[in-house]
Amino acid sequence: MSVDRRTFVQVTGAAAAALRLPRRAFGVGRPDADPIRIGVIGCGGRGTGAVRDALMASENVSLVAMGDLFPDHLASAREQFAKIATTDAGFAAKYRVTPEHSFTGLDAFRQVLASDIDLVILATPPAFRADHLAAAVAAGKHVFMEKPVAVDVVGALSVIASGEAARAKGLAVVCGTQRRHDPRYIETISRIHDGQIGDLIAGSVYWNQGGLWNFPRKPEWSDAEWQLRNWLYFTWLSGDHIVEQHVHNLDVANWVMGAVPVRAMGVGGRQARTSPDYGHIFDHFAIEYEYPGGVRINSMCRQQDGTASNVGERFVGSKGTSNGYDRIEGKKAWKWSTAGNILPYVEEHRDLVASIRSGKPLNEARRIAESTLTAIMGREAAYTGQVITWEKLLQTPQSIRPPLASLGTLATPPVPVPGQTVLMRGFNSGW
Repeated sequence: MSVDRRTFVQVTGAAAAALRLPRRAFGVGRPDADPIRIGVIGCGGRGTGAVRDALMASENVSLVAMGDLFPDHLASAREQFAKIATTDAGFAAKYRVTPEHSFTGLDAFRQVLASDIDLVILATPPAFRADHLAAAVAAGKHVFMEKPVAVDVVGALSVIASGEAARAKGLAVVCGTQRRHDPRYIETISRIHDGQIGDLIAGSVYWNQGGLWNFPRKPEWSDAEWQLRNWLYFTWLSGDHIVEQHVHNLDVANWVMGAVPVRAMGVGGRQARTSPDYGHIFDHFAIEYEYPGGVRINSMCRQQDGTASNVGERFVGSKGTSNGYDRIEGKKAWKWSTAGNILPYVEEHRDLVASIRSGKPLNEARRIAESTLTAIMGREAAYTGQVITWEKLLQTPQSIRPPLASLGTLATPPVPVPGQTVLMRGFNSGW
């Protein structure tokens, strides 16, 4: 499938979409017996995984609509779900998508939102999440959206505004930072906040791993289609891996600190993954975040094959340390010991549906937007080589998504160069 510029432009201007009224009243508690109908926008690995988790999490929920830009993505997802349904009667009972509610193309998200659904899962590349959230809230839908929620400052601020609009309508917005729904993290960080490691002095957060998937370019793909199918490697689509992936750990740092950082300084580069096949993003970052009170959190992330892996967090207090996840070391040593298999990817969907049915919808939009901005702050410190303050970041209307008139033939932006790349940047300027 080739991406047509005119249609792409029309569809990605989705924020202003005016869609149908909500199916039901909102802000009113529902009994468990009241079904919740779900639609999914984006049927790649994130979308299909989220659907499986959502259907596993709660009773009386069903998937009734699916949409994706690419027909092969939708077909693959439907084939996967049909296969699961042959061996899992519970899944089969909840998978109710008909061909008439399977949508492809650039306006697929509009058709999903126009379907008879209560809740939508937003799982396209992050570049589109802010616009899709705005459209979903306008349509009166509860939302589960994957993280990160934006790739630039303008997008993140849009998510905060949409979150407030959702709150006014009594709509739930839950994001894919599943650590916030993991009882081990919840209990451990509660103990940190209770002072069991004393005053916080410092911390470190990591997401270090090898490389990820990449799809070689096909002759029939346009520039835009090639980039969309390899969205990880383009900052305008993914935000770079410090935003796309490391946001999980930075969200934990903000959670533990109970604040957002005041400034960031760091380095990064592109050393092991230098081929144009991997777009223009970096493959490693090292950032120092300073929080209120002068507490420093060191952040490290990389995607380099053949290197040591480390995904986690560590916090140092005046009376002990903690991994933030399941243990405290020091005078008040403690370790999570509750038996049972915890699936945080499922828990987040269970909490979302329970909040809708209780009439007390969760709204995580501002919190995840601020964690996304924290990641963007670190990215910009490395890209520009400058100290980036929170205040300066919010005052800079950075929007790095392509200008609407340039989406036909889409050149890859240059690799950022510290000392030359500037914070106030557009898709094709300032790199």
